[in-house]
Amino acid sequence: MARRDTDEPEDRGRYRRGGIGDARAFTPRGRTTRDGGSSAGSEPDPQAEAELQRRRAELRMVRGGRAEEGRPPQRLGRVTGAPSIRRPRRSDADGGDIDGGYFDVDEPGREAPRRRTAAAGRGRPAARGDREFIGRTQAARAREPRRGERAGRGRPQDRRQRPVAPPPDPPKMGEPRRRLRLATAVALLLFAAIGVRLVQFQLADAPAFAAQGLEDRLDKIVLPAARGAIYDRTGEVLAKSVEARFVAVDPELVKDPRTTAAVLAPLLGKAPSELEPLLQKGKQEVSGAPIRFRWLLRGLSVADAEQVRALDLDGIIVKRDERRDMPGDDLAANLIGFTGTDLNGLAGIEARYDQLLRGRNGELQYETGNGDLNKPIPGGYRRETVAQPGSSLMLTIDRDVQWQAQHILFESMQKVKAVWGAAVVLDARTGEVVAQATYPTFNPANPGAAKPEALADNATSVVVDPGSVHKAIVLSAALQEGVVEPDSTVKIGPSIKKGDQVYWDTHQFPEGTKITLPGLMAFSSNVATIKIADKLGAEKLYEYQKLFGLGQPTGIGVPGESSGQLQAPADWSGTSHGSIPIGHEMAVTPLQMAAAYAAIANDGTWVQPHLIKQTIAPDGKVTEPAPPKSHRVISAENAAALREIMEAVTTVDQATGRSAALAGYRISGKTGTGSQVVNGKYVKGEVGSFIGMAPAENPRYVVAVFVKTPGVGAGGKVAGPAFRDIMAYTLRHFKVLPSTVKSPSFVTHY
Repeated sequence: MARRDTDEPEDRGRYRRGGIGDARAFTPRGRTTRDGGSSAGSEPDPQAEAELQRRRAELRMVRGGRAEEGRPPQRLGRVTGAPSIRRPRRSDADGGDIDGGYFDVDEPGREAPRRRTAAAGRGRPAARGDREFIGRTQAARAREPRRGERAGRGRPQDRRQRPVAPPPDPPKMGEPRRRLRLATAVALLLFAAIGVRLVQFQLADAPAFAAQGLEDRLDKIVLPAARGAIYDRTGEVLAKSVEARFVAVDPELVKDPRTTAAVLAPLLGKAPSELEPLLQKGKQEVSGAPIRFRWLLRGLSVADAEQVRALDLDGIIVKRDERRDMPGDDLAANLIGFTGTDLNGLAGIEARYDQLLRGRNGELQYETGNGDLNKPIPGGYRRETVAQPGSSLMLTIDRDVQWQAQHILFESMQKVKAVWGAAVVLDARTGEVVAQATYPTFNPANPGAAKPEALADNATSVVVDPGSVHKAIVLSAALQEGVVEPDSTVKIGPSIKKGDQVYWDTHQFPEGTKITLPGLMAFSSNVATIKIADKLGAEKLYEYQKLFGLGQPTGIGVPGESSGQLQAPADWSGTSHGSIPIGHEMAVTPLQMAAAYAAIANDGTWVQPHLIKQTIAPDGKVTEPAPPKSHRVISAENAAALREIMEAVTTVDQATGRSAALAGYRISGKTGTGSQVVNGKYVKGEVGSFIGMAPAENPRYVVAVFVKTPGVGAGGKVAGPAFRDIMAYTLRHFKVLPSTVKSPSFVTHY
């Protein structure tokens, strides 16, 4: 059979995918023939067949080498006049592309030279023979039918015109040495931070952690400081602190509140219905946490507390406490005051001298175990701060006189149905307050049960216009200024007008009656007093009011003391010239007026009234207070003359103070009727008063009694008897001898 060129169309389907098995013998001219190289009946050429076998062996060797390099095995191209080998293109990784397709080996006995690449380790450019071979193979490929034509699709599929995308770049490999250095640096920093923190724990924070751990193991017990006692002038106890117990509850631990309340009620002196709500569980208002502590009773006696402890009730706490005891119950209660549940002074002397009396609490700290071993650790941490007891006070008060003054005042007030009363006993020479009683009073053991008005000390807090007891100050100033003499007389009538106010005398005399100074005091003449004040002048009267201590606190040391109020002459109205001399349009306290009369009794020298006689330190050291303030108001002669003039008040027939007369003693004093002032205004009712001294010839004590009654309350009627009884006991108690000379006879008017 004649040879057919494989480029002819009819042979394309037959020879389009020739492989090694389909390869034909090579001709020197590069043409391919069928296996026989001639017609079907011709015999094969042995020489050509041998050459073909040799070439196939060489190709297998080439394929084996490629496979070893990890490349895909090569395949033979189709026969184009001479055996050709189609090899895959090599990419840049193998030394660069040749032409983007396959190349053929055209000449028998000779493989087309290949370009050496950098991947082969040489990197030299292809030799000239290689380039010629490549060119011939590219020309041969150009004559191949396109893929589409071979597939019968009717459109060319020229591989040389189809671009092939270059393979992607291989992923960039990490730098192991850089990663190793970074990991090493991070590890070193971590270990350095841990090391620094460990050093800080061991050196800087170790003491703090140790202290915190110790704090968690410490138990603290407050060692209460004993509050100082309050004694009377003889050393008798008026108030003291005694050991007691408190009873409290942890509601979270109480199993049966009703039964517990019923058992505790008899021992605590409370009703079960009062105790049961305290035993119930509850929540705190702010935080919402369970309530773990409530007081049941403070100041329980030790014996009763031991009975409570013996019951061993769940949640019931019994511990050491302190209680303030007043052996005299309400004795001087308004003066001494009271303390709170923590023994802090809340009123009276207890409040005024709280820092001195309180002392300083101590503390016991000791190390304990936890859980079941919550007991002191033997040899563990222990520190005790010793409590420092408070200092004690010795008052100028005499317990017996105080008791009698209260008793007499109470009886007298009940007789006249008084609203309130006050009584003051002063030592005329020293200014010491011997007794200071208030009606009504209260029980300091239970101050919460008293009315607010019963808690005050009336002698220092109540403000009144003094009424006629102020006339002694007008006469003192007039005598000292020479306006009148002890034997002077004043022409009077039944009344006098000042401004738009008419002032009348209770005991009226006809117009033109000459009244003596003893008669003025005995009958409490308003008209005569106003006329003497006119001669004295407003400026002088105001000056002597201040010298006698009116309008300013006495500084006795009782909290809440009022200063009273005086009107300066510039503020006087037309009626002031009539009202102020007879003790109106002004405000004073009972103690201020008592101190003014004490100045007359002390030969004209005013001495500041005071309560503190001594301060006794916990170690027994006694400290005397600073001397009280004092100053002269009038001369001793004028003071003596005035005392004699005022004796007429208790000796003259129909005098206002006859009820205050005391057998065996000469009494010098004055009655008064005024009003109580509240917030600068007068309130309904009258305040009767009597202030006197005894013995009149050489006074030792001054007693002032003020009584507020709902209606009319003349001083001689409501206050005179109480004065007499209190003065009588005081003189007997201090063994003051009766007067040896009787009071003079007085002429009251002409």
